This record gives sequence, C-alpha cells and structure tokens, in this order.
Amino acid sequence: MATTSINVRVSDEERLRRLDALAEATGRSRNHHVNEALKRYLDEESWQLAKIEEGIRQADAGEFYTSEEVAAGVREIIAAARERKAASKAAS
Repeated sequence: MATTSINVRVSDEERLRRLDALAEATGRSRNHHVNEALKRYLDEESWQLAKIEEGIRQADAGEFYTSEEVAAGVREIIAAARERKAASKAAS
C-alpha cells in the first residue's frame, strides 16, 4: 500500500504526552496511533453523514413519526419501566 506523508500539528501538550505514553505502553509508533485514530474518525463521520442523509431522504418521502406517535411511544416506555420497577419491588 502506498503511503503519503502529512504534517499534523498537535496544539495541546497534554494530548501529545498522552500519545507518547500510549505509543510507549503499546510498543507502537505515534504514526500507528494517529493512523488508527484517523481511521476511526473517518469511519464514524462517514457513518453519521450516511445516517443524516438517510434521515433527510426519509423525511422528504414522508417516512417519519408524528409528534403524537412519538409521545405515545414514550408513554409506553415509561409505563413498561414503571411496571418493571413495581414488579421488582414486589419480588423483594
């Protein structure tokens, strides 16, 4: 796999100290950990953008819950939690 060098400025001394401590503790280089962090960041941001785009598509298509449906769902969750709590107290 071809590699390309980039420069990264670390503006926080504590972050750099933590990176160095992690590199030393794991026997891996700073470069390894920065690449892992970048990969995770890109994966997470890409996932989030895809979910946002899907949500916009669904909203544009009218595929969403009304506020009344959301409120009813919340009431069901609260009622179920209260029932579990009551059952737990009764069993004690």
